[in-house]
Amino acid sequence: MNNNLSDLNNHLFKQLDRLGDKDATQEQLENEINRTDAIVKVSKEVINNATLQLDATKLKAEYKGFNANDLPTLLPTNS
Repeated sequence: MNNNLSDLNNHLFKQLDRLGDKDATQEQLENEINRTDAIVKVSKEVINNATLQLDATKLKAEYKGFNANDLPTLLPTNS
């Protein structure tokens, strides 16, 4: 799996689009709201994990020097 925070961001915006669907029935909207709640909970954990990885990388860089290969996998790269 090659997911990163940019992928998460795109997924969250797609969910916003589904919530804003003016043609959705009440039942569909309620289902999307429930789905959104689950997505938000998981997203928070992904972000917490990325924050922990980044903090560890910063600490390592401070004491051992920075190496671009040490960047957390959840951060998108240009390569």
